[in-house]
Amino acid sequence: MKRHLIGVIAAGLTVTLGLAGCSKGSSSGGGGDSKTIRFVAAIYDDKTKSLWDSLIKTFEAQNKGYKVNLEMVDWTQMDAKVKTYVQTKQTPDILNYNAFADFARDGLLFPTSDVLSSQSSGDILPSFVDGDKYKGTQYGMPLLSSVRLFFYNKDVFKKAGIDAPPKTWDDVKADAQKIKDKDKGIFPLGLPLGAEESQAEFFMWAMNNGGGYVDPSGNWAIDSQANVDTVNYLKDLTKSGLTQPNPETTDRKDVFNEFAQGKVGMLNGAVFMPAGFINKVNAKLPYGIAPLPTKTGAAPSTLGVQDFLVAFKNDGGKKKDAVSKFLNFFYQTNNVANFQKEEGFLPVTKSAGAVISSAVPYDKPFVDALPSAKFYPTGNAAWGPLANTVKEKIGTAITAKDPKSVLSELQQTAQKNG
Repeated sequence: MKRHLIGVIAAGLTVTLGLAGCSKGSSSGGGGDSKTIRFVAAIYDDKTKSLWDSLIKTFEAQNKGYKVNLEMVDWTQMDAKVKTYVQTKQTPDILNYNAFADFARDGLLFPTSDVLSSQSSGDILPSFVDGDKYKGTQYGMPLLSSVRLFFYNKDVFKKAGIDAPPKTWDDVKADAQKIKDKDKGIFPLGLPLGAEESQAEFFMWAMNNGGGYVDPSGNWAIDSQANVDTVNYLKDLTKSGLTQPNPETTDRKDVFNEFAQGKVGMLNGAVFMPAGFINKVNAKLPYGIAPLPTKTGAAPSTLGVQDFLVAFKNDGGKKKDAVSKFLNFFYQTNNVANFQKEEGFLPVTKSAGAVISSAVPYDKPFVDALPSAKFYPTGNAAWGPLANTVKEKIGTAITAKDPKSVLSELQQTAQKNG
């Protein structure tokens, strides 16, 4: 499965590059004439380069005189590379990355409206657009996406006498108790709150209780009552023996593997579960997929994660036309659909979503969930360092005597960083 999907997108990472000292102004990194652009793309798997090579070959054939110089960078090296690009003013003209607010804050990027046509930008799923903005202006263009749904083991449910996946938190607890009573060898609920991706697991539960990292105005709200109630609910499940032992130190990959092995009854899963975990262990595992349960049974939300394309204002912006041509070429329906289908991610445009939903039936419920997806506050430059702190500490809230104290500490960190 996709190394990056598992390691970065699915982990919901947004990194901090420590770019506060970067100066504004144009870079000279692009080089060359105004029709030659430099595109730095991330390696998602072995197919990524060939997919971009093919697209670039077609683009250059359709746009005589224009040239795209492609540089592929492994995700393990990407953070350091990007930091160097910016510090040495050698930024590419287009970058595929998982953060952009730092660059937007420092005036390094074209607003999306400067380089993407209204037709192309209007095709981007609205649920992504808010996460593409910095201080109200869109700078990021979604390249790839992932959302989460609830996975359950049909055999485990049948054995426990459960007819349907849970819709409410009360259902989750009741079903988990039935599983525990029926089979002591099964962990009823997988709850990964270890450092790998605890910020995502917490967010999925919190958003379905009316909570989250920010309030509707975008202000930090980590210690909200809804979040406190969410942690207390998860703490109760853990103390009741309805999860795997020690959720606060359990990483996502561990419970995903245990679900694939038939050892976990249900969990918040991801679109890459079959290819990344289940099929490697038991391709015939009888699992079902459902919306994430909510506290009250209200309409569910889901976690959306996206990687971006961003356009740098290099050389005084003289390559704006070439950058715009290539971006609008990429965001044509078939180009987006083929790239995302081949890479195994979810579409980021409405037209590509229609194509992929009909071509890949497994993806349809995930595509259908995209409009209700909620995203990390990536438009806030403080999110990067905060996310790392959340990952380290949020799991400890379920073991703390006073969970609110942990949330309050995180709230204070968020407010201090902006």
